[in-house]
Amino acid sequence: MQMFLRTLLAVYLGHLAADFVFQTGRLVDGKLRGRPSAYLLHGLIHYLSAILLVGFFIPGAIVALRTHLVIAALALVHLLIDFAKVQLTAKRVIAGGAGSYLADQFVHLLTVFLAAWLLSPGVPFTALAGPLQASRNLGNKFLAVPVVYLGVIFGGGYLIRLLTRSLTESVKDEELAKAGEQLQNAGLYIGWLERFLILTAMLLQSPAAVGLILTAKAITRYPEFKSARFAEYVLIGTLLSVSLAFVGAVFLAWLFLGTTHVSG
Repeated sequence: MQMFLRTLLAVYLGHLAADFVFQTGRLVDGKLRGRPSAYLLHGLIHYLSAILLVGFFIPGAIVALRTHLVIAALALVHLLIDFAKVQLTAKRVIAGGAGSYLADQFVHLLTVFLAAWLLSPGVPFTALAGPLQASRNLGNKFLAVPVVYLGVIFGGGYLIRLLTRSLTESVKDEELAKAGEQLQNAGLYIGWLERFLILTAMLLQSPAAVGLILTAKAITRYPEFKSARFAEYVLIGTLLSVSLAFVGAVFLAWLFLGTTHVSG
């Protein structure tokens, strides 16, 4: 079970890195336009990310043919899921909002779960219902940290962007309307840093630092709060960002300290 969970975390970390860190805006645009090169490049990045992490954390795995076949199959399934999502969204069978994003990530997680099981021979499928307690093994704890950080910082950023899309589109201020995509990108980058700092501050049991972070953000954004819609956008985005960071911090506190208490 320990080996299964470590494999699961390694493969899922590779998925998060390939989907949120190494997938550029140009690559996403190429996939939306149906360019085979974009899908092939994304699949290659996914394969290399997963195979290198599994090889690093699981001794001897990188030289096993089984590992390469399973990871290659996972990358292919990943591309098929992405292609299906793009096609269904283009045909308006599904909406391209937060719901489809969460469903897409859930399906990817299921495929990662299956791949980790295939890479862990000897683990009965019925025994996979309780891997959470096994995550408290020392080696699994440290592997869980980058998984949580990437999920909260980058995965959470795209979720918040989708959830607040209607607010950004309804901003009537002429200057903000011209800024458009630049505004969204600035908010995305600020959110990445904000969640990293808040998550780290909570793990260090320093809630006062969270207050300083939010105060600094409020001061820098204050001149723009003249627009009520923009103020709503910032407030809702910040609350969502803090909530995701809090959930990640609570999980890691439970993992390392055996408690969900994250305040000093």
